[in-house]
Amino acid sequence: MKRRAFIAAALACGAGRARADVRFGAVLPRALVFPRDHGSHPEFRTEWWYLTGWTRDRGGVERGVQVTFFRSRPGVAETLTSAFAPRQILFAHAAIADPHVGHLLHDQRAARAVLGLAGAAESTTDVLLDDWRLALDGDVYRAYVPARDFTLDLAFRAAGAPLAQGDDGVSRKGPLPAQASYYYSRPHLRVTGRLVIDGASRDVDGEAWLDHEWSSEYLAANAAGWDWAGLDLDDGGAVMAFRIRDVRGATLWGGGTWQHADGRVERFGPDAIAFEPLRTWRSPRTSVEYPVSMRLRAGSYDAILTPLLDDQELDARASVGTIYWEGAVRASGTASGRGYLELTGYESPLKL
Repeated sequence: MKRRAFIAAALACGAGRARADVRFGAVLPRALVFPRDHGSHPEFRTEWWYLTGWTRDRGGVERGVQVTFFRSRPGVAETLTSAFAPRQILFAHAAIADPHVGHLLHDQRAARAVLGLAGAAESTTDVLLDDWRLALDGDVYRAYVPARDFTLDLAFRAAGAPLAQGDDGVSRKGPLPAQASYYYSRPHLRVTGRLVIDGASRDVDGEAWLDHEWSSEYLAANAAGWDWAGLDLDDGGAVMAFRIRDVRGATLWGGGTWQHADGRVERFGPDAIAFEPLRTWRSPRTSVEYPVSMRLRAGSYDAILTPLLDDQELDARASVGTIYWEGAVRASGTASGRGYLELTGYESPLKL
């Protein structure tokens, strides 16, 4: 669930409204095929690889980390022969949630996919944007992000097969069947590597979550935003849940999965998902109020989500015009764990 920041980034890079004769890929029932589906799907309008995790350094300090690469097919330069035509646009975002800093450290980049300086391979995960890169080698994702105020140099080792979300990888995002994406997750990635903050390098380890999602459809016209959570549970299980809110704040759609420690998977429709705000935080910069602590219910799973720190707002108005909250959270309840919570559309309804 990264659609809003992604579309805004495409617009910021010069992607206008798609030509009427452009045909994008459609999400239809089919089996996910690996390693091919680890790679990019350039016929679709939008795609993203989304890594979130908790790390701990040798001093015991816990930090949240997030790396996202997006690909966009704007549909406005399909017939141009120039190598500089923006047929595909890449956008990347990275952040560290450090309780000692008290707010997110974050950076972002965007570029057209041209001349080998930015692009996304189709055969497997290998996304490049200048000197930022995310690549899959065997069972290990490697992320190298030399950002403005920090560096992420991390390896994420997968312990099991991808977890298909929705109906065998087709995840509905609204009341119409076409409002869907292909979507799989890789929970419980083992993290090793280093973080560099203020010139100081810290060896870290931890646990992370990867989402890979691609689609061509926008959200329903009356969608205002969404709440999403991905949780690595201490017992070895994993929970993903989301709800899309309408303009009144009611749940328009929702879904999720609970992968139990024994491998059994429960899948949930809209009626089984509930996000109940428990405490809000108001940003001192934007005055946007976010429900940073939630009670999450997904079927019989019931937990309280508490943020690592309240100020995990990402204000990207200066570049792509978006404001949202995306932060590391602890879960306590049916099964405890750690993960990430994403909150969008709280400053104003989505305009997609």
